[in-house]
Amino acid sequence: MGRRLRRADHVLFARVAATRWPGAEPVLPRLSRGADHGLLWFGAAATIAALGGSRGRRAALRGVGSLALASATVNTAGKGAFRRARPVLDAVPVIRHLARQPITSSFPSGHSASAAAFVCGVAFESPRWAAVLAPVAWSVAFSRVYTGVHYPSDVLAGSALGLGAALVVRRLVPPRPRPPHPAPPPAAAPALPDGTGLYVVINPASGVQPQLLDPVRQLAAVLPEADVAVVGDDNGPLPDLLDTAAKEAARHGGALGVCGGDGSVAAAAVAAMRYGVPLAVLPGGTFNHFATDLGVESIPEACRAVARGSAVAVDVGRLLPRAPGDGPVYFLNTLSLGIYPELVRWRERFSPMLGGPLGSVAATLRVIRTAEPVGARINGRWRNLWLLFAGSGAYHSVGVAPVRRDNLADGVLDVRTAHAGRLGRARLLATALAGGLARTRLYAAGRLRRVAVAGLPEGTRMAYDGEVVAAPTAFVLDKLERALTVYRPAKD
Repeated sequence: MGRRLRRADHVLFARVAATRWPGAEPVLPRLSRGADHGLLWFGAAATIAALGGSRGRRAALRGVGSLALASATVNTAGKGAFRRARPVLDAVPVIRHLARQPITSSFPSGHSASAAAFVCGVAFESPRWAAVLAPVAWSVAFSRVYTGVHYPSDVLAGSALGLGAALVVRRLVPPRPRPPHPAPPPAAAPALPDGTGLYVVINPASGVQPQLLDPVRQLAAVLPEADVAVVGDDNGPLPDLLDTAAKEAARHGGALGVCGGDGSVAAAAVAAMRYGVPLAVLPGGTFNHFATDLGVESIPEACRAVARGSAVAVDVGRLLPRAPGDGPVYFLNTLSLGIYPELVRWRERFSPMLGGPLGSVAATLRVIRTAEPVGARINGRWRNLWLLFAGSGAYHSVGVAPVRRDNLADGVLDVRTAHAGRLGRARLLATALAGGLARTRLYAAGRLRRVAVAGLPEGTRMAYDGEVVAAPTAFVLDKLERALTVYRPAKD
């Protein structure tokens, strides 16, 4: 059977080599070279992220993550396990030959794996973008046979590996549901039809994404009378600008607005609660987790909610240090100890050199290799932990990562702990990849209203809403229910 397959493989390769393809000779070799090292797909990811809004950014990240997993699999387990010689180029016209011939194993095709992984990953978030890219992915895969560097079976196997990588990423981080989230309870907020009384602070340092219109112009198009301050325009630091804006909003019976990432939004929430004003969240950061869970996908959408006075009340997570004199820490999304603060720290170090998606992959590999568990007393019981996670609201997840919330006012903390133990690192990683964290003794999850933590070593880091700071040695986590009023588009 193996001989028959190899014979069919060689016959099909020879037929492709002998067939003239009008218009393909100036295109396919260039396309094949353009896909070297994933450059074509990284460019596509940047375009999707720039033009596709929040969903486009999620699609780009999922595509790059799938590509990274496929590439790692092909270049380690794949090509290391199969030593297949490249096709002989005698039958392939010279005009199709690549300037630099690959020297690694022919089986499987890494270019095909990357193409399939990227497009399939994008498809799980944005079928429309995937439909645009699918012909390009097919052309890249075919170009590997057309230029004579792979047999057809190499391409088929690589494409299958790419699809498998996208499915693994989908299992670990499932796409957000398409139906709208259940709305938190409505709250009273002033309608500001032209923006008068809205004081907005824009933080470009949050990684404001390039869009067709910059945030200031988008804001002015819907709410032209809004007062806007940009961090970095000699206006002072972000906390001072937010405090001043919230104070002015309270004085004029208006609202506070913020454009930035989750850290900026969390800081704005503190100022809004301090002065008792509603908050308008204009998504402008790298991830915008809070805005997306709230149901605000774009700046114009948030502005229309402000114009109509459409708002809801949401919960706010709180950390109360036990040391006298220390003030509380508030969080809108998550707070964690252990490996996640290290992941954020290394991601910030790698991302300027490698870019956001590759920086995240490099940070993950670094943390898996070097992280150490943290000892602490959780609700009176001593634990050695890889991770303590507390989410403001119940998260849905599959495998290793909590990924989304349906209700921002459910009154509970989503608490998860990953325990260390004998071979704990390997066992936890293997179980997480299999999607069975809820079925292992190394992992515990519950929905609580209060968590007491004590006995943390000095210098332990914690992360909340994307910010990494030193953690108190003892504290209590709880929630302020419906403590923050936030503008949100009315959902039918």
